[in-house]
Amino acid sequence: MAILDIVLHPHRALYTKSKPVEAFDDTLHELLDNMAETMYAANGVGLAANQINVLQRITVIDVGTEEEPQLLEIINPEIVERSGSITWEEGCLSFPQVYEKIKRANKVTVQYKDRHGDAQEVSGEELLAVALQHEIDHLDGICFVDRMGPMKRKLALKEFARVQAALKREALEAASKAEEATPEPQ
Repeated sequence: MAILDIVLHPHRALYTKSKPVEAFDDTLHELLDNMAETMYAANGVGLAANQINVLQRITVIDVGTEEEPQLLEIINPEIVERSGSITWEEGCLSFPQVYEKIKRANKVTVQYKDRHGDAQEVSGEELLAVALQHEIDHLDGICFVDRMGPMKRKLALKEFARVQAALKREALEAASKAEEATPEPQ
C-alpha cells in the first residue's frame, strides 16, 4: 500500500465531476487500499478520489474509532433519501486547517457498489450522514466551501491562503536552516 498525494484547492480535479467506475478489478482494489491508507495517515474521516486527482466515483469513509474502525468503500454512490437538517463543523483534507459550519441533511441513505461491484446500501445520521454528503459532493465537483454563503466562503478562502503561506514560510525556513547546518565540502 502507498500514501498518495492529496491535492489542495484550487486544483482542477476538486471542481470536476467524476465518472462512474466500470471495472471492479485488482487496480480498483489497490486504489481503495491506498485511499484508505492515505485517509488514515492524514487523520481524515473521508477521502474522495478527486482529492488524489483520480476522476472516478470512489470514496472511502471511516467514522469509527481507532480501536473499532468502520471503513466504508463506496463506489458509484447515489443519495436516494435525505431527511432532517443538521449544522456540523466540517473540515476538508484539501483545505487543511480550515473549518466551517455547514448545513446538511441529518440522515441520508446511499446506494453504491462495493469493491466487487455488488450493490450495497448504507443509511447514516449525524457524522456519517455529513461525511457521506461531503464526499459525494467531492465526486460531483463540489467542495465544502461551495456550500457556504459568499461572506463565509471569502473568509474561509482567505484563511486557507493564510495557512498555506505560513506553511510555505515554515518550509523555506527549515530548508534554510538545513542548508546553513550543512558543512562546506573541502
